[in-house]
Amino acid sequence: MKSRHKKLALIGALLAAVGIATALVLNAFQSNLVFFFSPTQVAAHEAPTARTFRLGGLVEAGSLKVDGTHVQFVITDTAKMVPVRFEGILPDLFKEGKGVVAQGQLHDGVFVAREVLAKHDENYMPPEAAEALERAQHGDPKLVESMPKEAAK
Repeated sequence: MKSRHKKLALIGALLAAVGIATALVLNAFQSNLVFFFSPTQVAAHEAPTARTFRLGGLVEAGSLKVDGTHVQFVITDTAKMVPVRFEGILPDLFKEGKGVVAQGQLHDGVFVAREVLAKHDENYMPPEAAEALERAQHGDPKLVESMPKEAAK
């Protein structure tokens, strides 16, 4: 093989390796991307059914049922409600009427959470949850304009 052919083969191999590495990184990023949805968006079928997403709002008063590590409660944005099932230990700050963000998947109309996060003090609420609550209280039909439509598929 001539040195010119060796150089071209080396450049081709390097380009192929860079292309494969880029594809793997983009695939990993896409599969780990988690979007936020409000209960109103879930009720409007905007949330994905076979993909992990975050659901945020307030824990509905009187909805909390704890049986050991099996927990059921309802998340609301004051307009719509979504039942949540969780198996595990709840955060210390988790209370009815307080803000919560759960991460999991939707199965047959019930959100099955793998992780539940409670706000850390009385003044803090995740920006997405605060915006969704404010829009739901004002009856805004377009809750989050910037949410990509591909996320709901």
